[in-house]
Amino acid sequence: MEKRNFIVVSKFGLHAKPATSLVDEANKYDCDIYLSFEGISINLKSIMGLMSLGVPSGSLMSIEFAGIDEKVAVSAISDFLLKSEIAKTE
Repeated sequence: MEKRNFIVVSKFGLHAKPATSLVDEANKYDCDIYLSFEGISINLKSIMGLMSLGVPSGSLMSIEFAGIDEKVAVSAISDFLLKSEIAKTE
């Protein structure tokens, strides 16, 4: 299992468009991917779960990866968050 922490830098937080893109990216991998925010953990492959968190700008979130392709998923999702300027590493 691998875990990464990120700070949301998008001024609108994880609103619909970046949330959808993030879920789409997560769904490319077979491993389990969970995002935690303020003590609540959701399956990152669920748009409803992610949108229910209402993650605002400036928030700390953690993403955990567990499974067969977790190393590839960690790299790809981290790159996606950084390149799309949704979040930065803690």
